[in-house]
Amino acid sequence: MSGGSDAGPPDGVAVREARPDERVAVRRVIDAAMLEPGDVAGAIDRGDALVAVADGRVVGALVLEPRTEGAHVAAVAVTRSRRGQGIGTALVEVAGERAARLTAAFDPSVRPFYESLGFAVEPAGDGRLRGVR
Repeated sequence: MSGGSDAGPPDGVAVREARPDERVAVRRVIDAAMLEPGDVAGAIDRGDALVAVADGRVVGALVLEPRTEGAHVAAVAVTRSRRGQGIGTALVEVAGERAARLTAAFDPSVRPFYESLGFAVEPAGDGRLRGVR
């Protein structure tokens, strides 16, 4: 199931692999969202981190963990001032182009976001949900 939209990132926003010199910027976006994706620097070095860039600034980030079958979204975050503009969607769509199967674990509050991207959602325990696309 591919799911989601093919609209791409909003005007003026580019999604691409994060560069080593963007480690601090990626970490800031993720930390501001209070997420703990693990080894961000390692993900960047492996090519498993994506950024959304607008006006030369990182406004969104996604960290992937490689899995035997596809990849796991360890974190996806967008700066507060740019939320609700399709940037998180664009990050997940690009991640989906890189991996045949994506999984994610998340809080119920973001369930609509993952469902809108075509993830099949089920309980994961501890009050969290698991999505597969």
